[in-house]
Amino acid sequence: ELVGSLRARLQSLWEERELVLQESRDCAAWGQGLEATVRELCKPNEFERYLMFIGDLEKVVSLLLCLSSRLARVQNAMSRIDGNTDAEEKHSLSERHKLLSRQREDAKDLKENLDRRERVVSGILAKYLTEQQLQEYRHFVQVKTSLLIEQKDLEEQIKFLEEQLETLEQSLP
Repeated sequence: ELVGSLRARLQSLWEERELVLQESRDCAAWGQGLEATVRELCKPNEFERYLMFIGDLEKVVSLLLCLSSRLARVQNAMSRIDGNTDAEEKHSLSERHKLLSRQREDAKDLKENLDRRERVVSGILAKYLTEQQLQEYRHFVQVKTSLLIEQKDLEEQIKFLEEQLETLEQSLP
């Protein structure tokens, strides 16, 4: 019964992931249209700033999500430490936790820098775009970020359920 329930939940998550992937493709097409508008209206160096910001947006958000996910897994492993855990494993987890925490702080600094760059790009675009186009650009940035977060969350849930299902199936006679 539990195996069936996990499989059904996994199927639901896979379907949800497909919907999010389709939304991501739609968002990418939207972004290409926006990019063409910006290329047409802005000076080449301003267009380059826009392109760099959009490219870095995905990289920085993905990095933050990845590091947060890895840090959460290490914290979960650390919470399972007990008297039977050997000192080497405790030390290894502690070191990984410190490293990932530092890396996540560095990634947060990158995100703050990216937010400043977004304000600069918005200022540039405000000179060329109509108010409606500017709102569309801002909405695009929000949607792109939200889709990245949603996609990563679904991937994590799927991975977790697949691991649970595998463990459960191995424990059955």
